[in-house]
Amino acid sequence: MKVIVTSQCMGDRNCNNLCPEVFEYNEDELKSTVKFEEIPEQYKEVCRRAAAECGADAIEIVE
Repeated sequence: MKVIVTSQCMGDRNCNNLCPEVFEYNEDELKSTVKFEEIPEQYKEVCRRAAAECGADAIEIVE
């Protein structure tokens, strides 16, 4: 599974707070980024939750 943060990211950092193991905030771009190319199994569910809760619909899940 891959996770992509699109340009729609508003930088509210909800995903960073929800799963700091996967998401980090890029101060230069003022948006969240993903730390992994492939999401480790133990973080897949929380990534799906982050995508569902993203107010900007900026997190895409590619299975």
